[in-house]
Amino acid sequence: MWARAVMAILGIWMMAAPDVLAFSERAADNAHIVGPLIVAFSIISMWECTRHVRLLNFPVALWLMAAPVIFQYETDTALMNSYLVAVAIIVLSLIKSARRHRFAGGWLSLFRPLR
Repeated sequence: MWARAVMAILGIWMMAAPDVLAFSERAADNAHIVGPLIVAFSIISMWECTRHVRLLNFPVALWLMAAPVIFQYETDTALMNSYLVAVAIIVLSLIKSARRHRFAGGWLSLFRPLR
């Protein structure tokens, strides 16, 4: 669960970084869109039954790596911030939390034969 909390903090940082580091308008808009997504996916994945939602941060992090090239960020600060947060999100989203409870088995349990 600590990894999800760190990802949520990184999402909050993405929302604050444009004002703190003085990004250009395009980089700031991107950070203001991506930041809440990271926070939302991280908080949702804190519960055990929705822990796989953490994997939705992976494509968001890939977007963070591609956005500086696509939008051609003017400053190296925005570029490095985007890359560092993306790498941290990728690493943290791959960390599994311990499973304490078993749930009903999901949709696949509907297609298994009854015992």
